[in-house]
Amino acid sequence: MSVSQTAQAGVKRTVKKTLWVLLGMVGFTLALIPLYDVFCEVTGLNGKTADSAQIISAKGVDESREVRVQLVTRSGSGLPWRLEALDPVVTVHPGQISQARFKFTNVGDARSSGRAVPSISPSAGARHFRKMECFCFEQQWLMAGETMQLPLVFQVDPDLPADIKTLTLAYTLYPMDEVVALGGFRD
Repeated sequence: MSVSQTAQAGVKRTVKKTLWVLLGMVGFTLALIPLYDVFCEVTGLNGKTADSAQIISAKGVDESREVRVQLVTRSGSGLPWRLEALDPVVTVHPGQISQARFKFTNVGDARSSGRAVPSISPSAGARHFRKMECFCFEQQWLMAGETMQLPLVFQVDPDLPADIKTLTLAYTLYPMDEVVALGGFRD
């Protein structure tokens, strides 16, 4: 085998190995989202909630216990809004339908839109927290200086583990893209 044939064989091996590594990286990237979800569930981080209305539990109200629901708000960068929980702590009986109020204020000088993304901790409680009506289901629009109040109607499922006495529901506001390709606003 000549030197050039040996070199060509080496190049082919290197190209094949590089392609396998590239395919492995693409596969790993595609697997990251479900792996992240599993990681969050196992470790209790980032308690995700449903992003659409849920059916209430028909098991009845468990008046023998109370659950404290803490409501925390924060704004992501790039959105000139304030979000305030008007009812920062709500004490409920599991199975009871409850309501909390939130106030949104656009402190900017232009119309803008945002979306509130919820998370619950501890994450074991996330699957037992049901939202029937929530501003987080849709994108919200506010004119400059505008304020609006929106409700959250929810239920804590009676099957919530007995050792969970407090749930913390955190909403983070994120800006939404306002201009579509045609130059108009998105509703």
